[in-house]
Amino acid sequence: MLKTSLFIVACAVSFASYAEPPKVSNGMFVDEYGMTLYTFDKDTVPGKSACTGPCAAIWPPALAEANDQASGDWSFVPRDDGRNQWAYKGHPLYRFSKDQQPGQTNGSGFKGMWQIAKP
Repeated sequence: MLKTSLFIVACAVSFASYAEPPKVSNGMFVDEYGMTLYTFDKDTVPGKSACTGPCAAIWPPALAEANDQASGDWSFVPRDDGRNQWAYKGHPLYRFSKDQQPGQTNGSGFKGMWQIAKP
């Protein structure tokens, strides 16, 4: 029984260590599905997203999974619902609801306030 318990704990620790932040594709950050990620110019308060309510319906936050771990330039911004949103160098990251396929960048420059997130 003890060996089985230790094996389960080892697997859980191992699984958590493989959780990764968004990736770079074609010079921009994308989520696990290859969807473009964006930053919002109105996010001026460190550690806080200015895109909530109706804004978040159009610009869904790039949410972290419970086992994701931030490090280096990657961090989390807590959402009002208790979930964590990925942030790069303190800037919260979002998807755009009108991007329907990986690699689309329909939100680039939207209303002069939304930028493609880049390293």
